[in-house]
Amino acid sequence: MRNTPPFGQDPFRFSEAPPRSLCTDCGISRTDDPKACGRACQFIQPDYPGLEARIHGRPRDPAKADELHFGVIQRMVRARLDPPAKGAQWTGITSSLGARLLEANLVDAVLTMAPDPEDSWRPVPVLVTQADDMAGVRGMRMGFAPLLALLKPALQAGHKRLAVIGIPCQVYALRALETELGFDRLYVIGTPCSDNTTTEKFHDFLALLSDAPDTITYLEFRPDYRVELRFSTGQVKTIPFLQLPISQLPQDFFPLTCRTCVDYTNSLADITVGYMGGSGEQWLIVRNERGERLLDQLSDRIDMSPLQTGGKRQNSVKGFIANTERAAGGLPLRRMPDWVRPLIGWLMPRIGPKGLEFARTRVEMKAAETVIHLRRTLPRRMKHMIPRHVWALVQPYGLAPDAEADREPSQAD
Repeated sequence: MRNTPPFGQDPFRFSEAPPRSLCTDCGISRTDDPKACGRACQFIQPDYPGLEARIHGRPRDPAKADELHFGVIQRMVRARLDPPAKGAQWTGITSSLGARLLEANLVDAVLTMAPDPEDSWRPVPVLVTQADDMAGVRGMRMGFAPLLALLKPALQAGHKRLAVIGIPCQVYALRALETELGFDRLYVIGTPCSDNTTTEKFHDFLALLSDAPDTITYLEFRPDYRVELRFSTGQVKTIPFLQLPISQLPQDFFPLTCRTCVDYTNSLADITVGYMGGSGEQWLIVRNERGERLLDQLSDRIDMSPLQTGGKRQNSVKGFIANTERAAGGLPLRRMPDWVRPLIGWLMPRIGPKGLEFARTRVEMKAAETVIHLRRTLPRRMKHMIPRHVWALVQPYGLAPDAEADREPSQAD
């Protein structure tokens, strides 16, 4: 892969990140201005309404359909590439967007994640400058990686027109610093993210799923309530969510940052490319005119259709909240009897939330998880870290600020 290394050095090596609490290592702390974290980090004092207004032209409007859950929406669709890109996690929309931007000379480079040469599951940041090389970044990586450490090296290499493909904590920091970075053009392609962990712990998880974890080449949480595994042998295996060995994972498998993240849908991207609302296809949220121009790049090979929805989310969210409250209090989770699991696993794809309702379910679960874990571990941070729209999402489930001190200062007041 022909990538632009920072300062002519190995692109996979960076300075050590200084120790910080509530850090997902987005890369800002590894730059020559680590104090910029104070201005950039979503876990310090995020301002989603202010950034949404600057980036999309307005903040999310709770009166508009689904904006409370998913952020500013210009349009949402189901989508797939035809033909699909070989080696893609789904059909290759995200990597193909980057390739088209390079082919059309709309950007000088795409900042994204590639697989580590030593471990294909480990993400490492790269600056891709050739369209053909976007094929090498397809697929899922698992673990933290300092994507934004390459922002200034990109500028120093002359790449003033940049596309960035990132997860929410990376995109928030990028947007917070965007005006001071000085790029001539910036496209932001976001992917949803609800939970992350270290690559090492992810390997431990794979070892619980198979006797041959080193042969697993693909893992995806599907909207039919199953996890799909693919192996280098050609074998394909699916596991119902309820039969995953979650109870065998250590309590710190998902760090507090991921359990208190309020931006599953990557609301500050120009376009979000995910799957939770796609009913078996990909789910696109176009948020502004730049997002529309991005989608136009694939107009010759993308099939789009209306989103679907079905089922009701309330009971699923209530059950999740009950288990999360028990876990946050150090109590064991109530385990479903083994004989019931196959029955519930059969029922969930048939009567559980589907399509957009499935996505709403996950967003409400993440919102509740944020409140529960912060209240348990860092209650003094709640008024700074929990945006107003998150309180609105959890209010129907009886979660509310204990006192006015729990609420964020209003940006509108």
